[in-house]
Amino acid sequence: MDTRVAVMGIIVENEAAVEKLNATLHEYAPYIIGRMGIPYRARSINVISIAIDAPQDEISALAGKVGNIEGVSVKTAYSGVGAE
Repeated sequence: MDTRVAVMGIIVENEAAVEKLNATLHEYAPYIIGRMGIPYRARSINVISIAIDAPQDEISALAGKVGNIEGVSVKTAYSGVGAE
């Protein structure tokens, strides 16, 4: 199955959403290449980036699930590099 490489930018504005977000990301752990989280205390938000290599439908499903969590927003950027 063809996979794509993408980066998801996630902003968490509701601290109560962190547990649900982490559970959702855990479901997709086999596809996640790396994750970086930055707490921005001055604005009371968290900025998270996720690098992922997965089939297009899995990336879209993850973005949809994350985007449906209250207080969380997500944007995805895709690489032009195809599967080897």
